[in-house]
Amino acid sequence: MNNIKHSNPDRNFALELVRVTESAALASGRFMGRNEKNNSDLAAVEAMRLMLNTIEMTGTVIIGEGEKDDAPMLFNGEVVGTGSMPPIDIAVDPIDGTSLLALGRANALSTVAASESGTMFNPGPFVYMNKIAVGPDAKHSIDIEAPPKTNLQNIARAKGCNIEDLTVIILDRPRHKELIAELRKTRARIRLITDGDVAGAIMTAWPESGVDVLMGIGGTPEGVLSACALKCMGGEIQGKLWPRNEDEKSLGSKMGYDLNAVLQMEDLVSSDDCFFAATGITDGELLKGVSYFGDGAKTHSLVMRSKSGTVREVVSKHRVEKLIRISQIIDN
Repeated sequence: MNNIKHSNPDRNFALELVRVTESAALASGRFMGRNEKNNSDLAAVEAMRLMLNTIEMTGTVIIGEGEKDDAPMLFNGEVVGTGSMPPIDIAVDPIDGTSLLALGRANALSTVAASESGTMFNPGPFVYMNKIAVGPDAKHSIDIEAPPKTNLQNIARAKGCNIEDLTVIILDRPRHKELIAELRKTRARIRLITDGDVAGAIMTAWPESGVDVLMGIGGTPEGVLSACALKCMGGEIQGKLWPRNEDEKSLGSKMGYDLNAVLQMEDLVSSDDCFFAATGITDGELLKGVSYFGDGAKTHSLVMRSKSGTVREVVSKHRVEKLIRISQIIDN
């Protein structure tokens, strides 16, 4: 007689979270190129909230996107899920690259991450942070407080190449004028993007992307989401909070935030079991966007879990009934 006790495998929330990002992408993808940023955000948020509330959990939104640009959002502190165990921290960006979607450009994604309760960094009043991110082959070679040239030298050494072979991805913003000038002096390749630095961070760990490192100041929500993804993929991200003005700086200091602290991976997400899902909204190097056809649509997603290190690509076909349930624009 077999007396061995078998326990059920741990639950993989990532496989449930992908339904959330798929729904947000399906709903917002209808707005591609229509230049309706708030309407596309609203469609993504409502679809995401609808699906989050079907998951067996008590999820608390720690990172809710939208505050910095007054967009529709899942708000910080909002509780989602069915109200059952387990308690979970949630980070969302219903559309990473709202402007990309509005203008019909590449690399707009829907993203969501989850980890054990109390393990995600809460950025409080800070909506921006300085970041540097790399994939697993350059892990432990970066220092956000070091000059850009020093970081590139260390990354090139770790990857066994020359600085000239590296590609740096950075948001095209006036605040990065000096950083870009320094990078150009190193003769590294530079790729400027208008939006979407979650995708940029993930691409550093995606071999086919041709991106080696992300640098520069972007959103704190995107920083935490990127940390969850890179933890699953074996990469690394570091950050430092970047107050926009003296009021934000003063408020953060009063709340106990150390503006000089370097935020390591463990500071941004301390759990060893975190989950991440992303679904393409518009076509990009990382993921294909939503494609619609007569009786439904097709999506392309990434699904990750840090505990196992598993990264899945998921291609799904959705029936028209699902589109009717979640999409804000239904073609006649």
